[in-house]
Amino acid sequence: MSEEREIAALVHGRYLLEAPADPEGCPLVVGFHGYGENADVHLEQLRRLPGAARWVLCAVQALHPFYNRAGEVIASWMTREQREHAIQDNLGYVAGVVAEVKRELPVSERLAYLGFSQGAAMAYRAAAGSGHACQGVVVLGGDLPPELEPRDLSQFPPVLLGRGSSEEWYDAAKMEHDVELLRKKGVDIRPCVFQGGHEWTNEFRAAAGRFLEEVFRPAS
Repeated sequence: MSEEREIAALVHGRYLLEAPADPEGCPLVVGFHGYGENADVHLEQLRRLPGAARWVLCAVQALHPFYNRAGEVIASWMTREQREHAIQDNLGYVAGVVAEVKRELPVSERLAYLGFSQGAAMAYRAAAGSGHACQGVVVLGGDLPPELEPRDLSQFPPVLLGRGSSEEWYDAAKMEHDVELLRKKGVDIRPCVFQGGHEWTNEFRAAAGRFLEEVFRPAS
């Protein structure tokens, strides 16, 4: 007899947290790295956002680590195998991280999710299903996950969507598809095409900083 079976397993995740000396009332930015990166790399990018010194920064590392050729530990969010289970595992993981940060630090209710490359889908998913309402989503070089396409996103927060002009993986057609779909669903989607490729640039960092300052501004 030969058959495939599945079983739930408890694993431990890792996240990096950086806060001002007095974090009381500070907004929280939760970020997700790209494929083959780690939380350390992503935290460095979060630090470089204009305004980051006034926010609590949380870089979440994917649950599936592996080594690169240099022997560094990097990670991936998921593969096509057991994808649906991975989505739910990741959502539960993110929900737990945010809840723990909120228990430990006196942050404000202002929250934004940010994702690069493979982590872009995680930012969308976290905003839609982590159970922690957020005020904004920043995505760079990554597409809307397909399971969200049929969903009602009328209450989804504003989205800053970035793409480098010479980007090959997340090309112009993919960006146009996501922008059109989200607009039809009533989402405040703000495309940002900048000079560059599949990467962070100062131009996009400036746009992300302005966007986060706006969504973190208390409602009048």
